Amino acid sequence: MLFIKKLENNMDIEFQILKIVGYKTWSDRKKIDAMLEIDSNNYTNLGKDSLQKDKDLVKKQSRFIYRAIKTIDESVGNLLYKARDRK
Repeated sequence: MLFIKKLENNMDIEFQILKIVGYKTWSDRKKIDAMLEIDSNNYTNLGKDSLQKDKDLVKKQSRFIYRAIKTIDESVGNLLYKARDRK
């Protein structure tokens, strides 16, 4: 049951990101800030007791977020994506 909830949460986050990208009234900066806030909340919610599958899910969501940012501002998206790979 918990695993199904995690999958629903993943779809919710991807839906939120796509919704943010589609906003016409928000500036690009505001869209990027909102997506980075979601990303930071994901990493903040990870703890020492988090399972590897939870960590992998957060990394997958982070990649999705950075790709979405890249559609808005390619240079910022590339920077974030490359910095993520250095870790």
